[in-house]
Amino acid sequence: MIDEFAKDNLHGRLRRDREALLWKLDGLSEYDARRPLTATGTSLLGLVKHVATVEARYFGEVFDRPSPEPLPRWQDSDGGDLWAAEGETRDQIIAFYRRTWEHSDATINELPLDTPGHVPWWPEPFPHTNLFAVMVHVVGESNRHAGHADILREGLDGRTGMRPEHEKQIDEKARAAYYAKIEQAARSAAPIKA
Repeated sequence: MIDEFAKDNLHGRLRRDREALLWKLDGLSEYDARRPLTATGTSLLGLVKHVATVEARYFGEVFDRPSPEPLPRWQDSDGGDLWAAEGETRDQIIAFYRRTWEHSDATINELPLDTPGHVPWWPEPFPHTNLFAVMVHVVGESNRHAGHADILREGLDGRTGMRPEHEKQIDEKARAAYYAKIEQAARSAAPIKA
């Protein structure tokens, strides 16, 4: 009973985070979806591609259920899953992510939480694991990157939130006043030295 509750809860959280991550692409130009927004080159579309690859590996290779998607061997990873190449379209990357969901969901639905798995890229003694630990790990990864996407999207056009039904109209004046209040508190707590 508790296993099904735990699995359903984790799976529901994973589904929610997937949708939130994709929502961050809504309404963006092709350039804004794929351009680097941090010094390390992080982009919104790159986050989607990366999380899709993470899911494909963890719910595929780890349980000897290889993803039907072509993936380079994990040993050969060169960071190409972190950004959208010129020849890759947004639709292709989103479709890859959605197909990965289907494969991941099949693994989650078909295997019990104590199903053993092997993560060869984890150091000893951690490679020998199970579906429960992998679900917790992937939910954490997805949530972390959805949070990155929140910040990146806010930096682009001010949009915030996890789901469209919770999004509020941006009140620029109220936002600026709130920002100024926080800035003032920071300056008061740690005066800038000339």
